[in-house]
Amino acid sequence: MWSEEFDSKILYVQTHGVDDPGRSATPFFLAASAAAMDSEVMIYFTMYGPTLLQREVIDKIGPKGDRGQPLRHFIDQATTLGVRLLVCQPSLDLNDLDLDSLIDGVEMIGGAAFNDLAINADAVISF
Repeated sequence: MWSEEFDSKILYVQTHGVDDPGRSATPFFLAASAAAMDSEVMIYFTMYGPTLLQREVIDKIGPKGDRGQPLRHFIDQATTLGVRLLVCQPSLDLNDLDLDSLIDGVEMIGGAAFNDLAINADAVISF
């Protein structure tokens, strides 16, 4: 699944969801930064992470207080720079979601594909 055209490959793993909004923007921000540095970047959403990708949720998670940007800003920034969003099928089931309830562009992968990505990544970072 990794391309050969990039020098570095970074895989972020997002396990926290809408119940912990303070941990939602950082993986997107870091992924966008890495993509801007010409790395190939993917974010894998597992456990409660897929809840952040719901169409009806991304506009409701905003900054804490009056500083910062809403979650949609960070998602749009990352995907515009080519960050791929991957989701775990069992985690969709865990959260009573399906692929159609998520934002456009999310790809579903299985455990073997995730393990292959992790083995071949230059860095795997978990949130």
